[in-house]
Amino acid sequence: MLAAFNNRIQQLHEIVHGLVSESAILRLARLIQYFATTSGTETKAKGELLKESLSYYRMGRSIGITDEECVRLIKSMKSVISYHRGG
Repeated sequence: MLAAFNNRIQQLHEIVHGLVSESAILRLARLIQYFATTSGTETKAKGELLKESLSYYRMGRSIGITDEECVRLIKSMKSVISYHRGG
């Protein structure tokens, strides 16, 4: 139980550090990578698909930006990310 608590504290520390020192697009990339690692992905014909559904709102709030800004960032990453409404 203490190990799980320690792990969560370390994750929160990394998130806070990221909010202070990294750009929003980098924080978004790290968030997607985090969910790919923790929840897993499925291999599809068009690439890797996250098993976890992430809305613009959820991603934005997780990295400290508005969901509108998250939409703009996802659109700017169109060449590497395909997003469909609802996650």
